[in-house]
Amino acid sequence: MLNVLIGFLPAAVLGVLFSKAIKAHLFTPTVVATTFILGAFVILWAERRPASTVRIHSVDELTPLDALKVGLAQSLALVPGTSRSGATIIGGMLFGLSRQVATDFSFFLAIPVLIGASLYSLWKERHNLSAADAPVLLVGTVVSFLVAWVVVRWLLRYISTHNFVPFAWYRIVFGIVVLVTAWTGVVTWAE
Repeated sequence: MLNVLIGFLPAAVLGVLFSKAIKAHLFTPTVVATTFILGAFVILWAERRPASTVRIHSVDELTPLDALKVGLAQSLALVPGTSRSGATIIGGMLFGLSRQVATDFSFFLAIPVLIGASLYSLWKERHNLSAADAPVLLVGTVVSFLVAWVVVRWLLRYISTHNFVPFAWYRIVFGIVVLVTAWTGVVTWAE
């Protein structure tokens, strides 16, 4: 529990401090596409590292310093085009966690991040909400939780036995498509 809190704090603090600046300056097609491509190269590099670099084989072996490192990697997801789970899993693997441990810890870190982000969004939009919205919010929350639970369970099983190389190549191709279509004007990507 302490490690989850430690891993959660960097993204929470940086998100609160820099969310306006990030939205104002980084939500552009060029930034997103470039982040997609750069992230893909990090994924390819992480997947090529030898198995001998793994030093943590169980979530129980994580130290607070390991949790902080993964939390700092997670904070990279504040940059548009960076996947939160991808940043934590690949970051964890680069810091010596096994694929399974990195995946499990990423899942644990998602819980406070998603709850915190949801509560923050509700707080920001509180003036647009009324008591009549409560049933819709409750049903939406329950359905979202159930769907996420099913999907995440499948995804965790898949990730623990497959590598990220195909995902990296997808990111490169998609990033190039976004850059080319944005630069040529074929697609006007929303800012």
